[in-house]
Amino acid sequence: MSDFPFLDVAIFVPLGGAVLIGLIPKDRHDVIRWASLFVTLAAFAVTLGVLVNFETSSADFQLGSQAEWIKDWGISYSTGIDGISLFMVMLTSFLMPLCVLVSWRIETRVKPYFIFLLALETGMLGVFSALDMFLFYLFWEASLVPMYFLIGMWGYQNRLYAAMKFFLFTLVGSLLMLVAILFLYFAAGDPSFGYRELLGTPLALDTQRLLFLAFFASFAVKVPLVPLHTWLPDAHTEAPTAGSVMLAAVLLKMGAYGLIRFGIPLFPDAARELVPVIMGLAIVGIIYGALVAAMQKDLKRLIAYSSVAHLGFVVLGIFVGSLQGMSGGILQMVNHGLSTGALFMLVGMLYDRRHTRQIADFGGLGKSAPIIAGLFLFVALSSIGLPGLNGFVGEFLILVGTYVRYSWWVVPATFGVVLAAIYLLWAYQRVFQGPLTSEPNRTMPDINVREVIMLAPLLALIVFIGVYPKPFLDRINPSAEKVVRQLNDSSVIPQEGLAGEVP
Repeated sequence: MSDFPFLDVAIFVPLGGAVLIGLIPKDRHDVIRWASLFVTLAAFAVTLGVLVNFETSSADFQLGSQAEWIKDWGISYSTGIDGISLFMVMLTSFLMPLCVLVSWRIETRVKPYFIFLLALETGMLGVFSALDMFLFYLFWEASLVPMYFLIGMWGYQNRLYAAMKFFLFTLVGSLLMLVAILFLYFAAGDPSFGYRELLGTPLALDTQRLLFLAFFASFAVKVPLVPLHTWLPDAHTEAPTAGSVMLAAVLLKMGAYGLIRFGIPLFPDAARELVPVIMGLAIVGIIYGALVAAMQKDLKRLIAYSSVAHLGFVVLGIFVGSLQGMSGGILQMVNHGLSTGALFMLVGMLYDRRHTRQIADFGGLGKSAPIIAGLFLFVALSSIGLPGLNGFVGEFLILVGTYVRYSWWVVPATFGVVLAAIYLLWAYQRVFQGPLTSEPNRTMPDINVREVIMLAPLLALIVFIGVYPKPFLDRINPSAEKVVRQLNDSSVIPQEGLAGEVP
């Protein structure tokens, strides 16, 4: 294992790149684009060092740093990752160069656009790496601001409304979490914001309930769980394509990650007590998100509502209390990021060519753009959970884990899988099948080289995880098992049919 601080360097490379881009003259658009691509590729290269040096069998935090920051207040710069956060860090750094390529044709306010994009990357990487509650909250809020500006300045017609709604929903939840963090700080015998120091803080059950609900409100907004989801369709619809990709692929996962990292370990008794309620909300999200997605006339809005359904599966897996469910939920966070990120990219390609996202304006595109049609179908099938593609592995583990603990909950969850097939394949049929009814559709160009470069890594990972998920599950399982024990209040977890043994 190398002593080089790969994780800390990866966190701050994008922010350093944003500062350097700030020094480039604002009219040098090509230089700014290439510099942004180089910075994001450099950050990804550094995170590969994190992946290579990660000890697979360990459930402990690794590869981080610890340094005093504000000693009198018990605040430190403390970072580290485990199997839960490893692939969130990798997903973030993997997608950001692709988002730069997606944004290659941005022509208005190019310099601030890429500065905000890089600042967003540092915020997200920090969220998944911070082990000090103050530092975590700082990164959490830091990721909110760049996304607000990306939606509000480079979005579409109703961008200001969508940006403000996103900001207010997230901010209110964050303030509740801040109050809970401060309570924990003062409740600790030796006041500290250190996550590991706060674990096991003795709290009465009523106090645990209130603090858990404060954290849960913040994370549930971010996931988002029904009924706290209403900001999401507007934000997705109005955001630029790169904003939609990062919002769906990474920012939503910050909520699910927060539930796993903080909600359950810090307040296990309250979490255990509220499992039926949270599972119920997850099932409602799965069914509701799928039904509303099927009714959408805007293709981008359809995919946005599909995220509500897919993240319902993730939350279900987290709280069923089985290793299969927890590991499947964590892996499904990665899978959703890849599949839904690719779908938003493909919708962005269609919008760039036709300047519309209305399903009724398309039809027959399989004849004029057969490669885009084929890729859209491939990614849609991965999102549905076709065996052999990534979505199947995560959903299968979640359903198996749910059946082990709460067998009858599998019925409505499986119905959600059926609904996903209906709304995605129906959308595909209306957009790409049938006759070509308009001249713009007939002459629409197919995929270009830049777009192939954007999509190829996503498609490769979709297949790889679907065929051979073991390298991912081997790293996820030890940390997932630790959280499951905390949720179940047991040191014994059934070992038969472990997630890592699923081919």
